[in-house]
Order: sequence, then C-alpha cells, then structure tokens
Amino acid sequence: MFGKIKKIEDKMVEIENLSKTIQASLINYHVIFEEKSQNTISKIVGEIMGMNEEVITILLIGEITDTIFISGIVKYPTINSTCRIIYKQELELLIGKQNYKNENTLLIGESSLYNGYQVTAEVNDLLTNHFAIIGNSGSGKSCGVASLIQNVFYYNDKVPKNVHMVIFDIYGEYHPALSKINSMPEINVKYYTTRTDMEDVSTEIVSIPAYFLEVDDLAILLNVNDHTLLPILEKTLQFVALFKSSGELANHFKNSIIAKSLLDTIGSGKSSTQISDQIISTLNKFNTPELNLESQIVQPGYTRTLKQCLNIDANGKMGALQFVIEFLNKFTSMEIMETNREELVYNLEDIYNALEFALMSEGMLNNATLYEKANDLRVRLNAILNSPQRKYFEYDKEYIRKEQFVKSMFLNQNNEYAQILNMNFNYVDERFAKILTKLYMKLFFNFATSLKNRASFPIHVILEEAHRYVQNDNDINIIGYNIFDRITKEGRKYGMLLGFVTQRPSELSTTCLSQCSNFFIFRLFHPEDLNIVISMSSNLTNQEIEKLKTLRPGTALVFGSAFQVPLMTKFYLPNPLPKSTNVDLEKIWYEE
Repeated sequence: MFGKIKKIEDKMVEIENLSKTIQASLINYHVIFEEKSQNTISKIVGEIMGMNEEVITILLIGEITDTIFISGIVKYPTINSTCRIIYKQELELLIGKQNYKNENTLLIGESSLYNGYQVTAEVNDLLTNHFAIIGNSGSGKSCGVASLIQNVFYYNDKVPKNVHMVIFDIYGEYHPALSKINSMPEINVKYYTTRTDMEDVSTEIVSIPAYFLEVDDLAILLNVNDHTLLPILEKTLQFVALFKSSGELANHFKNSIIAKSLLDTIGSGKSSTQISDQIISTLNKFNTPELNLESQIVQPGYTRTLKQCLNIDANGKMGALQFVIEFLNKFTSMEIMETNREELVYNLEDIYNALEFALMSEGMLNNATLYEKANDLRVRLNAILNSPQRKYFEYDKEYIRKEQFVKSMFLNQNNEYAQILNMNFNYVDERFAKILTKLYMKLFFNFATSLKNRASFPIHVILEEAHRYVQNDNDINIIGYNIFDRITKEGRKYGMLLGFVTQRPSELSTTCLSQCSNFFIFRLFHPEDLNIVISMSSNLTNQEIEKLKTLRPGTALVFGSAFQVPLMTKFYLPNPLPKSTNVDLEKIWYEE
C-alpha cells in the first residue's frame, strides 16, 4: 500500500498509494518510516492525515530511539525509507503500557482508534502535575472524573492507601460513585456537606474554626473590594486577641478605645447637641461597668452621671463638658499592646464584637463617609452570624492547630484513615461556595508548605465546575494574591496538585490553565473555548480540533506531559455512576 516518498514539505510527507484505494479506516493510524544503516535502524513516526487514490498524506510527529518515543521532528525520512503500519510494541510507546495493573501505571480508557488497546499513563507523569478536564455539559466530564478516580483504586495490584484526594463536589453528584471504593479493604471515603441540618452520622458538616481566619481570609469571607479596609481587619484580629486573652485587662482596653472615640467626637467641631447625641448613641451601644451613661462624675460639691453632664442649657451649651473630658482622659492612658493569637479560641461573634471596636478606634463613628464604607464589613459579618452559614465556622472541640486539623480531616468517624474527602457544596450559593473553597485551599496549601519533609503528604484536589470559583478575580488587587494561581505556580514542589473540571475554560483563571500539564478535552464547540484548547498545545491538528465538536459523550482528546501524542480516548463507564445524568423526561412526563 505504501510506496515511495513523493514529497516532503515542513512536517508533511506525501507517499505513493500503491493500492489505488481509499481506506478511510486508516486515517489517524500511526506509521513508521524505517531505514537501516549499518548497525542502526532509524524509526520516524508519522500519522496518516488523509489519502486519495494516488497519494497518502502523513504528518511526522516524532522518532523512536532505543525503545523510547521522542516527540518532535529533528530528522526526516530519506528516499530509501520504507513506510509501514506501526507494530504493537511500538504502539505501546505512544499510547501507554498494556500491562497496566501495577502501581506505576494508571488506566485512562480505551483507544478510540486502535480496537482492544488501552490508553494508560505513568502515575508520576500524570498526577505530579496540575491537569484540566474540559467539556460542554453532557459531554461525560463527571463520568470521566469518576472513572479516573475509580481506576486509581480498582485497577492496581497494590492498594494506594496513602492517597490524599479532595473532591470539591459542587452539585453533590460523586457520593454514589465513591461508594464501592469506600467498601474496599483499607480504603475509606469521608463525606462532608454544606447542609447544616444534616442528621446522617456518616457525614460531617464542613467547618473551619473561626480562630483560623487571618486578615486575607476575613477579606475573602466579607467580600472586601477595597484594600484600604484591610487595616480595620488587622485591628479586628488584634482586638479579638486582646479581649480573649487579657482577662481583666480586656476591659481596660475597651475603656481606652471608647474614651478615645468619645473624645474624638467632642473635638469634631460639631454642635453641642450633635456631640451630646453622638456620645449617648455610642455609649448605648458600647459600654463597660466603668464607662457608661450612668458612670458617676464627682466634682466638689456635687456628683452627676455622665448622661446628666451632657445636658444642653438654654444657651445651647453643654455646661459640664469640661468635666466629661477630664473624666474620659482617665481612661486613655492604656496603650494597645500586641497579643499573640496562638492557642486562643474564639468564634465569629467574638470577631464581630472586635470589629465594632475596630471601627470605633479608627474614628469611623465620627466620619459618615468612611463609616458607610467600612460598615459594610459589619453588615456582611452580621448577616453570616444570623444565617445557617455561621455553622461552617463553629468548632466545638478543644483548640486544634492547623496542621492537626488538616490531618484530622482525613480521619473518619472510626478514626480510620480516609483516602478521599468528598466535599458536597450543593447547599450553598455560588458566592459562598467560592469563599469556602478558597479558605480550604489556603488551609491545605499552608499545611503543605509547612511540612519539614517537603511533599511528604501530597494532596490532590479536584475542583468541579472550576470556572465558578477559579477566576481572574480581584483578589490579587485586594490581598495581593489569588490562592489558586499561587498553588498552580508553587504547589507542585510541595505536593499540592490541582485538577480543574470545567465547561467554560475561557472563564477560568488564565494563570491556572497555563500551569496545567495534562488535558482531557471532551465535546466542546464554543469558539472561545476551542481557541483556548488550540493555545494549549502545538501538537494539535485542525482535524483533531474539528473532532472535538462532535465527540460522543465519554470520549475525550487527551494530551500533555503524560501522553506521548494526543490520543482520542473512550473512558470506561464508571461503576457505580455519579449522579450526573440528564433528567429523564419520558419517564417523568408519562409516569402514572
């Protein structure tokens, strides 16, 4: 069938079609241009791109040297090279080992081109890098993800008992797909949920102790969009530490903050009536046993309450104002001291109280413009406190360090090690799912980077519907970094690896996508998204891009550092299936 080389141009080779027939079934098959010289055999690999009755067109893609496939073209076939269909042992160099039941190899699926051949990848090549799974709704992404996870546990002779896998399950669809894994010896799945009224003892409500929250965490939680508000959050954490750790001193600090705020009010230049009203309003909300509206101000000959000293006379003056100033000055000598928050236990309500004092200490109460901007923090935190979401920051056990907390997440109710955490975020809105995901990601990343033995506790995180929270958002301008971008750039050396599952790669963070090394592309037809895919690899042909628009569900184009060449792969149907199938209208519409 394969005759002499007629033309070589760039990476394309045209050879004679000796059979004078068109065999469409051979399109995309791989061929070998072989040439013997002395004791060596040169093998250049090509892919059949098209044929007519006269010519077969072949794209050169690499070379086989000493049983190793090297992608890219340095040498070209000569006029003396013979062309043939690739042999089985050579094909394995391109699509992966066929004897895959060992700890070094992961089954991906079945080759769509070569019947009976599996596509496999080396575990280190695939899973020590970030990856992306992309495809339109209904293209088979969820089944593909479930199949990959199951293959890690089903198809190896050895049990991977030291896996640490976290699935952010935005729709709560992976629970059934993990049930069989959960029943395997030495393997456990731990289920978390955002459903706050959950009574299933086998499932825990997601929670992060409030005392874990740093300034940037609070900024994310409260949706801060102005970096000038960060000093207020810094002071909030400083105050919560003072108030929780200082005992009787805490009251003295509160007196100092209140007194200084009231003195600022007095010196604001407002009218006596406005000053009196502002002081009364402040002390109605913020007061201590020593400093309140009923505090006694003793002067020679009479004693009056602070409130009485605020009375306005017939001339519109506050006659006892000087006495109030002298009384408040007694409380202002206490300087705010730095306090270590280490091993302090406090909750969101404590943070809220500290935030109110922080607003006061910054002089916000006396500046309507600044107060309106900063008051959004208080309003947002108060909204969380008065919603079921507060439960996500409650931790009713004794104080725990972040490192211990992360490790405890991988222990189930029987104190057995759990290899998989299924985080069901189906019961929160998109905004709060994004918040929780970022907080957990920062927690995991800080844990990974703090380990003395680098990468000794690798964590693989799979982010379903990643475009909903892994975005080019404003975090970089507010807190100075985007946690997903930081992890994709720095995480690999610490064993922190991400897998993005998305139907809209054009909405995903460009930094995160650029740091992915392996890709699984299911059916995709939006032009913007196709352009993103084209930019991911120089090895993709126009023919392969066109095929993406019509792929059957469950079939994907896989390529990247774990794969020698782009491969059309049919994923095996997971068993059990995730709960991700489309609604069955025929059954529902006509059911009795």
